[in-house]
Amino acid sequence: MTGEFTQLSCQELVELVTDYLEGVLPEGDQRRLEEHIAGCDGCRDYIEQMRATVALTSEVRPAGITPEAEDALLAVFRDWKTT
Repeated sequence: MTGEFTQLSCQELVELVTDYLEGVLPEGDQRRLEEHIAGCDGCRDYIEQMRATVALTSEVRPAGITPEAEDALLAVFRDWKTT
């Protein structure tokens, strides 16, 4: 981040949320993200949904997923990153 402070947009938040949840977001970006969610109900809800998703998926065991389901999920994630 440069020396000037710019407000974080909702789109930027979506791009940074993984690093934020993993605790590896640079301090300046983390401050901007937290200031944004303090005033943005939609982004605050989005982050909570992502936290819930991470918590739920950490409980999924590979043995419980069929190879077809795993392939379908991986395809969705690959396509999601390209759109």
